[in-house]
Amino acid sequence: MKSIFNDADYDTLVKRLHKLTPESERQWGKMSVGQMLWHCQFPLKIAIENKDQGIKGNPLIRWFFKKSLYSDKPWRKNLPTAPQLKATEEKDFKPEFDVLLSLVEECHAKKKRDKWNPHPLFGHFTHDQWGQLEYKHLDHHLKQFGV
Repeated sequence: MKSIFNDADYDTLVKRLHKLTPESERQWGKMSVGQMLWHCQFPLKIAIENKDQGIKGNPLIRWFFKKSLYSDKPWRKNLPTAPQLKATEEKDFKPEFDVLLSLVEECHAKKKRDKWNPHPLFGHFTHDQWGQLEYKHLDHHLKQFGV
């Protein structure tokens, strides 16, 4: 499984991010490219800051979805989004891109972190699972915009 902590996978993610433009069109879903860039920041912040960002989950969600977060199986299109992570207004591409790119770099730099707090929605992840989760979420949304 690919991971944001793997140097080659990280490099590929960054190259794909740089292929996005303000005119990038979604292949599915409702978010604009600016909204997607904003949305993708939150899971990275949870990992980087090693705290919950005020998001609370329920055990049923954890039970149903946790293993799919870091498996090799791609996520299906149009999965529901946690209300706190939905962009309700338009977002400007450039500032959101810059923040997301910075967070991707910062998350990759945590590749040697050995202590991880539980994810606020899904509970405990190993170091490898954190890296896989972050990669998979970004990959899903980059595919959403054709890159």
